Amino acid sequence: MTEQIPAAAPATLLLVDDEPSILSALRRLFRPCGYRILTAESGAAGLELLGHEDVDLIISDMRMPEMDGAQFLERVRAEWPRVVRILLTGYADITSTVNAINKGEIYRYISKPWDDNDIVLIVRDALERQRLQRENTRLLALTQSQNEELKVLNSGLEARVRERTVELEQVNGFLNLANDTLKQSFLVSIKVFSSLMELREGSAGGHARRVADLSRKLAIKLALDAREQQDIFIAGLLHDIGKIGFSDAMFAKPVPKLNGEELGRYRKHSLAGANALMPLADLKPAADLIRAHHERFDGQGFPDGIVGLGIPLGARILAVANDYDGLQIGTLSERRFSPEEAKSLLLKSRGKRYCPVVIDALVDLLGAPREDPGDALRVPVDQLKVGMVLARDLMARDGTLLLAADYLLEANLVREIQTYAQRESLSLVLHIRRDSAPH
Repeated sequence: MTEQIPAAAPATLLLVDDEPSILSALRRLFRPCGYRILTAESGAAGLELLGHEDVDLIISDMRMPEMDGAQFLERVRAEWPRVVRILLTGYADITSTVNAINKGEIYRYISKPWDDNDIVLIVRDALERQRLQRENTRLLALTQSQNEELKVLNSGLEARVRERTVELEQVNGFLNLANDTLKQSFLVSIKVFSSLMELREGSAGGHARRVADLSRKLAIKLALDAREQQDIFIAGLLHDIGKIGFSDAMFAKPVPKLNGEELGRYRKHSLAGANALMPLADLKPAADLIRAHHERFDGQGFPDGIVGLGIPLGARILAVANDYDGLQIGTLSERRFSPEEAKSLLLKSRGKRYCPVVIDALVDLLGAPREDPGDALRVPVDQLKVGMVLARDLMARDGTLLLAADYLLEANLVREIQTYAQRESLSLVLHIRRDSAPH
């Protein structure tokens, strides 16, 4: 008779909001997902529940009387650090939101009114990330336990030592895989946050990803090392994070149409974005590039008025990529320019607004002949292999750029693409460079 493995207990969500209607709406939304739902109408009530209930994830409103969401989640972080924390905010207040992120170390914040599909996916992904972290902890404990066993083994039992060593290597392999998954989840979280930011930008949607991809290509062209390429790519994805508090009216205007007050706020967004990321040590290099990406080579930029080579090379690259795309989508001018016109305008400011070395790299990059897509291989998504290189951009159904041409497919990325195709019920066929396909 086959032994039945008991099903895992459903995850427990704690919903905290002083408005009963919001709690009811969230309870109705998550009940079909199979979660165990707890509710509290204040931060104090939420803390009391946590004292005797095992909770996996909290969704807390920001604005509540007596104890706001930032204070509540800070208490939760201190006393129940393994609980995933999500902030629900109904107003665009970057100071309060950044304060909650820094002190409460929240996983994600969600603006009211929320999109039902988005919030369900965010919760599901957060719980999956939590599961991976717990598995990582379990594997680490297992490794430590097996190391202790090795210490008490008789040194003369060489065969037994070899056997246990093989087992330990297998466990370490699983541990490394779990760590790689967490690192990839961190990068994916950055991409998701960047995409959520762009949902407010209308016609500028996809701007951050295009800037990130072009910046990475320019970094490769200028022979920067892999870590610098990664920092520039992340800075490209998050370079507009300081605009999080902009009104819809500001997003709809090109820079020349901003009034005096709006222009003053616009000139502070690079500094606000850098400050928002500074508490995250891994993102400090990217934060430095974000701060300086509106500096000009002639010293007339902002926020610090840095001149020439005093501007970090990554920021000089980011400035060129940002303006090249901004001229085409109409955020820097009242009209949209063609790619060739945008390139010409950047060339006219070579040595003034832009670094000559970066402009020369852009011209060389844009003028380089691309591989004939007709010579590419058409590979079904389930046959993708590690090491393959995209010959064409990979686009989503809504026209959003998912991956740019020339992107190298690593193991985690292959799994992501296959999972995306399965989730969206797509029969994806990717164009792969022939010289990257295994023979």
